Amino acid sequence: MTKFVPDDYVVPQRYSHADFRLEILEPGINHMDYEAVMSSRENLRRVFAENDTWPADDMTPEENLNDLIIHEKEFKNRVAFAYTVLTLDKSKCIGCIYIEPCNRAGIDAEIYFWLRDDALHLETPFFKDIKNWIATKWPFKKVAWPGREIPWKNWGKRSHSHS
Repeated sequence: MTKFVPDDYVVPQRYSHADFRLEILEPGINHMDYEAVMSSRENLRRVFAENDTWPADDMTPEENLNDLIIHEKEFKNRVAFAYTVLTLDKSKCIGCIYIEPCNRAGIDAEIYFWLRDDALHLETPFFKDIKNWIATKWPFKKVAWPGREIPWKNWGKRSHSHS
């Protein structure tokens, strides 16, 4: 199996912008992440698929924590990279971004992100900035942005939990 990123690639641990910062998505931020997820459920159900069921209305903090543990393990093993999107002072989670391997020919990575409902005004500048960050700092030749640049009807369904 081809590695997602080369062994000598130094994976960014964080990224800062004038309006937000990215940090590795890990269990220590469960309380902030869970609150962000649950406050934005309807919006989130369109991020990873056209009619996703995640997050469930009754998802518990423990279930969310389990997702964060998986994301952190994937990051450490260099098989997928999830970041939390925080305010500059790290007091609030405003979303997440997921950089995952793609099994489609000619595409190195598929990338998803969400911003909480009260941060949607940042979506357009966030997307522009993150696309530039991926293009200039990551070793991918071609990435896909399902649900954003590729309509769901052309991409198809996926089943994966996110937090």
